[in-house]
Amino acid sequence: MAEVAPAPAAAAPAKAPKKKAAAKPKKAGPSVGELIVKAVSASKERSGVSLAALKKSLAAGGYDVEKNNSCVKIAVKSLVTKGTLVQTKGTGASGSFKLNKKAVEAKKLF
Repeated sequence: MAEVAPAPAAAAPAKAPKKKAAAKPKKAGPSVGELIVKAVSASKERSGVSLAALKKSLAAGGYDVEKNNSCVKIAVKSLVTKGTLVQTKGTGASGSFKLNKKAVEAKKLF
């Protein structure tokens, strides 16, 4: 008794091409990463800025942290992996962060 796969149902009936949703216009203004770098550089804390303090300074600058909480976390993580920020305490997006002075000096050279 040989098993035969059932024939595909008319090879997926041809669908009308999907219309692409209208692209949302990019919001003007600095990106979250740029805002975070500004907030950290403005801080005078020797041990760096905690994530909570970072969110407070972003909120004070008019950024909606409650709505974009995940964007803030992703931006912090990406800045750490790029080397722009150094994580002094904690893991992931939590803990304290300060600017990587070596990366800042390297940018000034170019």
